[in-house]
Amino acid sequence: MQEDFLHYLWKYKKFDDSALQTVKGEAIQLIQVGRHNFNSGPDFFNAQLNIDHQLWAGNVEIHIKASDWYVHHHEIDPAYDNVILHVVWEHDVDIFRKDNSEIPTLELKDIVSKSALKGYRQLFSKTQRWINCEDDFSLIDDFILQNWLERLFFERLERKSNDIELLLQASKQDWEAVLFKLLAKNFGLKVNGDAFFSLASSIDFSIIRKIQTKEEYLESVLFGQSGLLEPDEEDEYYIAMQKDYRFLKQKFGLSQHHVAPLQFFRLRPPNFPTIRLSQLAQVYVKNQNLFSKIIEARTAQDYYDLFTVTTSKYWETHYTFKKSTKKLHKTTTRNFIDLLIINTIIPVKFSYSKISGKNYNEDLMQLINELNPEQNSIVKKFESLRPISKSALQTQGLIQLKNEYCNYKKCLQCAVGNTILNRF
Repeated sequence: MQEDFLHYLWKYKKFDDSALQTVKGEAIQLIQVGRHNFNSGPDFFNAQLNIDHQLWAGNVEIHIKASDWYVHHHEIDPAYDNVILHVVWEHDVDIFRKDNSEIPTLELKDIVSKSALKGYRQLFSKTQRWINCEDDFSLIDDFILQNWLERLFFERLERKSNDIELLLQASKQDWEAVLFKLLAKNFGLKVNGDAFFSLASSIDFSIIRKIQTKEEYLESVLFGQSGLLEPDEEDEYYIAMQKDYRFLKQKFGLSQHHVAPLQFFRLRPPNFPTIRLSQLAQVYVKNQNLFSKIIEARTAQDYYDLFTVTTSKYWETHYTFKKSTKKLHKTTTRNFIDLLIINTIIPVKFSYSKISGKNYNEDLMQLINELNPEQNSIVKKFESLRPISKSALQTQGLIQLKNEYCNYKKCLQCAVGNTILNRF
């Protein structure tokens, strides 16, 4: 039995409320169950009840056992002084407030709808499934599911926005600096994302502003800070970069102490950190005041224009410093830029919208719907249960659903889980 299930029972009144009584035999008339609270404090705010012919307005706290009140130390927490009813699955002890007044208790175990219990056991009883609702996911009404995924998309943006706000505080409200760090992380993709982020964090963005018009300086700083210029190589371009980096490191007092090492293992050559760092440098060589351009842009094509770049000339014939290859223009692909839009641009614009008071939500909805669905293991597994992804909006929602709900078995806080239970 999960406490979340008791929240569900109370919220949707899945019990016989025709003759409710407290454990002491006092009559209860349920007027309003209250507002579900997902943060700290009582589980439901502003409930309205008539207990023993007296009208009460206040909060409701829910536990599996009544004694959990004392296990959680609510008796000494002033946030629980206004609890007017304690709802429990099993009453094993009387509960008192700090002033020693007893809190009325409602026991649910003998009055809960048998069909609700059946649905709960069906949803949670089977083990070794990818998600609890694996057998029922394909049966959910498409309107319910699409609306839930849209909500999850914005929920995911809210979580990312909180991280961005912390970065903004650390950078003294410099949006360009925050953008640089996030772009670097996403240029590194999954394998080198953290390393690229640590690299970007090791360079004050004022330095990038000063050198971004000189391609060779910008590239040498990125390569040098990443540790790629530490061994000696007999390569003319390498030696020139090494010389530039030593000069700029001394000039700007650069440190590599907290920069994580880069990985080449199991990467396709187009995703080698050498290629991605050169492309990142080209984005900033090509675009002054990049943050302003991102805010002004509206359509996916606008962003393709901003982020379609090649490498510097040297990397047209190299993937590493040690070996030359056939000449090839290594241009950022649309699929790669889509990932930048999803993981950097949209979260940054969403955060800027919140802080600046300008509402870009409609633009962001249009933008995410222009992008093709992502292809990853989570999306592919959901798609095997039912076709659902029309654009990147749905795939972002599915990632949020799996990572924040399914993995933690929060079925009772999920529109899919609630729909399944409400069938019983």
